[in-house]
Amino acid sequence: MYPDVPAIVNISGRFALEHGMEGRLGKNFIQRIRKDGYIDVRNRKGEFEYRVTEESLRDRLSTDTLLSSRSISKNCRVLTVHGSKDETVPARDALMFAANIPNHELHIVAGANHWYTGHEQELTSLVLDFIRPRPRAPPSLHPKL
Repeated sequence: MYPDVPAIVNISGRFALEHGMEGRLGKNFIQRIRKDGYIDVRNRKGEFEYRVTEESLRDRLSTDTLLSSRSISKNCRVLTVHGSKDETVPARDALMFAANIPNHELHIVAGANHWYTGHEQELTSLVLDFIRPRPRAPPSLHPKL
């Protein structure tokens, strides 16, 4: 979709977008969205994070992650990092990204949960090492004739 994007970093991304919604949005979320027009999602401290509308829910459910993954340019480098102990998004989702994206690097962080508690430095290093500019190949030493 965006051929000029040189790199993508996917941290604990969900491949199967239809999964996990009830755990995040609560029981009967579809009925509540239809009744009120939206659901405000709050974090564990009760602070507002984002709003889910019927339109945004339809958009999420209509996204074809497989097709989107396979359409990423072969020139675009992709890094997926996922925790092996992630209880929010299973690590098998990371394997699906790896199986369907060309030019893909996969790092499963042993023992890390969804928030990388105790593994923040490892996560930071993986991402920074991936996005740092890479040296270009030296120009040919042979003159063009």
